[in-house]
Amino acid sequence: MPRYWVIAPYHADRPELWEKVWNYDVEHSIISLGWSELGDISSVSENQLSELIDRTYTDKTRVAKSLYRGMLWHFYHSIKLGDVVIARRGLRQIAAIGDVARVGYYEHNKNSEALGPERAHSNYLDVHWREGSRNKVFNAQVFGRLALYEIQEEKFRDLTQAEIAIPGSLAAPQQEVQNQTEFVLEKYLEDVIVSNFDRIFKGELRLYSEPSEDADPGEGVLGQQFETHDAGTIDILAQETKSNAFVVIELKKGRGADKVVGQVLSYMGWVAENLCQHGEDVKGMIICKEPDPRLSYALRMAKNVSVKYYRVDFTLQDQP
Repeated sequence: MPRYWVIAPYHADRPELWEKVWNYDVEHSIISLGWSELGDISSVSENQLSELIDRTYTDKTRVAKSLYRGMLWHFYHSIKLGDVVIARRGLRQIAAIGDVARVGYYEHNKNSEALGPERAHSNYLDVHWREGSRNKVFNAQVFGRLALYEIQEEKFRDLTQAEIAIPGSLAAPQQEVQNQTEFVLEKYLEDVIVSNFDRIFKGELRLYSEPSEDADPGEGVLGQQFETHDAGTIDILAQETKSNAFVVIELKKGRGADKVVGQVLSYMGWVAENLCQHGEDVKGMIICKEPDPRLSYALRMAKNVSVKYYRVDFTLQDQP
């Protein structure tokens, strides 16, 4: 079975360079990563890669170095022939979808004609780009900010389906409008929460943010769709304003109780190991629509994990 990978051809906040790189990628049936300062890393061990990153990027944080290592290791050792690549432009657009035709290889400054020798990339995959599913724009953020990360098949299927628009008309019965709108809002629940974060949490939580070059420049590693590279994607990562404790927030959205609790605990473990540098506490929060007895039982044995319930309330009224 193929695995599914999201890769950013270049930083979305440099549109002129993004276009040059992407046109080169499509013309040559490739996609690439930077970090050319590391030299040829195609055959180094994971420990050697970590040491090389430490020596090369002395000014970067421990978290940033860990993310560099994870992305580059996946690029050369996890992506296989037949795997599927989504080339993203920014956080809301699919540029194209393709199939890996040649696994990772090193070629010094291969795309220098597009980027110039100082910015050129040296780490490449050959990709057969599909004709369909190009330049698809979403109404909400659907991608994380890392240059490369893996997604599950379920997420891939969701991304390649048609966008959901609010059906019906203003003449539809109120209950029908309520149900349809609730469905759409649940699909974009994460984006709604992030957009209204301060109001929802009344200033008690703040979204996690750490400026880092493993993300698009100008876009710090923010808490929405936070990529851990080896534990999965955290829906929302926040910190308590007063204590700086980390809070892993997961949206249940139809997932089984066992699965969502297991994911939260896994993410909490990753945060504790990789982000807590000054003894910060780590907590979990599961947001769901209605009580679930199995979830309640599971959480009796899970420390520092709470549950919050949301309500969608949308109505239309005639003009008085």
